[in-house]
Amino acid sequence: MAELQGHLKAVGEMSKEFVLVTLSKLFSSYAPQCISFVWLMLAGLRSVVGWVRGGRTLRIACAVVKQWLEGVKVHLGSGKQCPWPATEIEQIYKNLSQLFCSVLGNWQDCQEEEDKQAVLEAVATMMAVLLQEALHREHVWEQLLWLVRLYQKVQDTCRGTKSLSIFLEALEGVQSVIPKDKFLAITSAVFYQLSDDTKEHSEADRAELTHCILLQARICPEETVLFLQSQLGADREAGCVAALGLLGALARSDEPVMSKKLPQVVEAVQCLCSDPRTQVRRAILHFIEDVLSANARSCSAWDVVGHIFSEFSRSTGRRAAGDLSAQEAREEGALQELCMDILGSLDVSVRGMTKLLWPRLLLYVVPAQYTGMLIPVSRCVQALAERGDLMVREVEELDAHFLSSMFQGPLLTPQTLLARLLVVAGSPFAGSELQAAALLLMQNLHSRIHRAVGAMWAAEIPLLLQCLQGKDESFPDSAEWEQRLLKFLRASLDTMEDEAWTKGLSCELSRWLSSSPSGSGEKSFLYKALGTVLGACKEVLHVQEKLLQHLEEANAEEPSEAQGMISFLSHAAESNFHTVLDTLTVFASRLCKGQKGRISRRKKMELDSRRAHATRSALILAHGSLALRASKEQLLARLEGDIVGNILLLYSCSCRDLQNTLALVQSITDFSSAFQAVGDSVCFNPSLKGKLLEILTDLLKKYYLGTPVSPVPLKVVLALEQLSKLKPSLGTKDMCDMLSLCCKNVVLHPSAEMMLKIKKSQQAAQYLQLLQTSLKALGRLMVVLLETETSGLFQNIVHRSMTSDNMWERKRALQICSQLLAACEEHGRGDACKHFGSLVGLLAPLTCDPMPTSRQLAVTCLSSLLRIQAKATNGVIKMGDIGSLCEGLNDRSTVCQLQTSSKIARIVYRDFPLEDTIDFMMAIKDAFRKAKGMRVRAAGRWMITFLQMYGKDICRDVPLTNYILRSCTSSPQHSTFMPFLSQAVVILTRCQADITTDSFFPAAWSPQTVRHGGE
Repeated sequence: MAELQGHLKAVGEMSKEFVLVTLSKLFSSYAPQCISFVWLMLAGLRSVVGWVRGGRTLRIACAVVKQWLEGVKVHLGSGKQCPWPATEIEQIYKNLSQLFCSVLGNWQDCQEEEDKQAVLEAVATMMAVLLQEALHREHVWEQLLWLVRLYQKVQDTCRGTKSLSIFLEALEGVQSVIPKDKFLAITSAVFYQLSDDTKEHSEADRAELTHCILLQARICPEETVLFLQSQLGADREAGCVAALGLLGALARSDEPVMSKKLPQVVEAVQCLCSDPRTQVRRAILHFIEDVLSANARSCSAWDVVGHIFSEFSRSTGRRAAGDLSAQEAREEGALQELCMDILGSLDVSVRGMTKLLWPRLLLYVVPAQYTGMLIPVSRCVQALAERGDLMVREVEELDAHFLSSMFQGPLLTPQTLLARLLVVAGSPFAGSELQAAALLLMQNLHSRIHRAVGAMWAAEIPLLLQCLQGKDESFPDSAEWEQRLLKFLRASLDTMEDEAWTKGLSCELSRWLSSSPSGSGEKSFLYKALGTVLGACKEVLHVQEKLLQHLEEANAEEPSEAQGMISFLSHAAESNFHTVLDTLTVFASRLCKGQKGRISRRKKMELDSRRAHATRSALILAHGSLALRASKEQLLARLEGDIVGNILLLYSCSCRDLQNTLALVQSITDFSSAFQAVGDSVCFNPSLKGKLLEILTDLLKKYYLGTPVSPVPLKVVLALEQLSKLKPSLGTKDMCDMLSLCCKNVVLHPSAEMMLKIKKSQQAAQYLQLLQTSLKALGRLMVVLLETETSGLFQNIVHRSMTSDNMWERKRALQICSQLLAACEEHGRGDACKHFGSLVGLLAPLTCDPMPTSRQLAVTCLSSLLRIQAKATNGVIKMGDIGSLCEGLNDRSTVCQLQTSSKIARIVYRDFPLEDTIDFMMAIKDAFRKAKGMRVRAAGRWMITFLQMYGKDICRDVPLTNYILRSCTSSPQHSTFMPFLSQAVVILTRCQADITTDSFFPAAWSPQTVRHGGE
């Protein structure tokens, strides 16, 4: 070992690096047993310091010094158990001090980054050891600024800060006061590193820097806290943010000294509340989170919970303004999420938390700008409820700040609280999580809302929460959820049996409704909720007052407002039907007042305004909605005189535009349906029914071929369907005239060109759906007429449209025909078989219609016709599997379609009544003359198949058949079906020996020509 030490002083004899590493290893094993080696080694290292100026040897020497001194420090710090004599320890300190001076004198100007880091670690370790000896501390204080300057030059922040921490940890362990200026130099240096926004610190860097500041705070808490507080007012944003983060870390550390300083720190941070800088706002929120996790009592001077809500509202307002960049919008959204996370993660078991939160949280439930915070608020209240902390507190127990906040704003009444929570729970745009939060708040705050609902809500609210959790499956739309929630509201009011409380709730909902923006989902629900509450009120004057108030306030020009009025009145009529209808009668008379009398010009302008006409339309619809909700006794007492009378009065005063007309038609549909549900024994006023029918038929005449895409004719058909069912029934002639008008508007119209335009419009889906509904209604209307008439239906309505050039018209006619035949089959009306031949002839070409839907409908009609025939003749249905043949009609190949059509023809012809041969041939003739393309070929195939099967059996019909076939030759497009006529002639001449081709065709057509065509 002595020889190795000697090599340290000799130059060039052996690698100094090897010697240093070997000595380091020897020291780890033998130093405690060889004290002389320790101080001799330190003396040898001084010689190395004297000639080494940098590079690998310097770094190894520094590492050896650091390792040796850490071992020495352990032995020196062991007190009486240290194995070294006191004189030897003194010699070690003396040699170490000399080495320390040598390092400072020779290595202070090193330039390489790795050299600086190595020297910093070695010097910090030497200082840490020298601090343990009081005689050398003054020397350490003198050189401390040199250490700080070297630290500031090192680029590796984490490694440099660890070196400083070595010194600070040693300083914490000795009973000595560091000079204030020296301490602040260290604090400033570390803080500058942490707050330097030109550097991108890793998480490890930040953690090490924060740890270093915390060490300083344990050593000099007063100076550290004052320094960080001074940085809060700095103009540099990064410095302010760093100071807030460090203060939060200090609060979280829960040091006894920091606990005393925390209220003072909280007050200092409060001064930054209005700072507009985003990073500062975020840092303040994180500071609040740290403080609340440590000691909520320290926040008594500042409403930190209120600040969280204020920041949330502030971000909401900035995002709603719409003038932020994409980056700024993301930052504000992140701040909102942070507010929710902080409140949602609060530990209510922390001392002082209950008093801080309860009942302060109630202040933030009602204001709309805090709606998004209801989720974390609900979690807090739930946690407090589980701890039993929601008991009523005496006013004396509440802090002064809370009382000040409580009474500065509007009084927080139970009705206000319930109204707000109901609106959130019923909002279709809130989301299921927010809706569930509102319901949980209601359940946990039931004692503050009303004492009577506790048991009922404890049973019902969990069921509502279950519905929300499975909302996608149980509730396909928001309407069903609203209905469930309103039913819950009504049951709650019935449980309370408190008229004064119910009136108070209606006033609160009325206030919310008046201040809500038009078109919002919130206002739509408020209309229904207020109507439900008024339905539970028993004081007539109060109900009338609120009804009139909102009827006057509503702007029915907005569709959402008009629908809101209707739902408002309908829900209010649940238990106050007569009161609502009386109020509507008064309001309707006001709207129509002066239409025939003398009024002021200003009043006339008001009554003729667009808003007044829109209000009349909404009221017309409201009367129909009331009729649907009325009981049998209410309807019989008030329908003809009040409901229908008010509807006709309002319509007579309206401008009769599209909106008014549609409202009238819909209301007729509604109250007719309601009256029909009363029972068959009740008769409607005949003269009133006639007047309504006249209005509806006039509308059909007005709109026929007028506005092509108007929904009025289609809606009229729906109204006529319901009105015609009311007793007394219409006469046959009136019904036929009405059906004829309906068909013109629904079946014959719109044209093919207009259908193409409709399909390209934005309202295509809505209009086409309404058209299908109207077609079904028309079919049901025709079914009503089946009781007295069948021939007119098939002959006049179905026949003409099924041979139309408009493929859409043919499709609509087939839909009607299928409904009629299904009705005939259901009611056992075998008289439809009177038209068997003509119907088969009409349907045959349509089995190859260009529209696939029409082809399928044609087969459906043929199947119904065969079943009707079998029942009428008590025969066996021999249809075969027509359903499976339908697949062939969907084939894209026209050849396949024709083959499938021929197979269906053979099934249909199995029990064909031959007395219908002429009707069948006449229908085929119409197809030849009017049809085109595949329909002509299908008609020809069906005719040929029929003649092949029954040519020998129709002898008595041959003259008329001859006439029909000859009349076809006069058609301009006879060339398209001439091959089928020729083939028909050939079949008939073969089946009837006394028949020649001359009896069918003119002399100009030679037998060879006819035979060639047949071939």
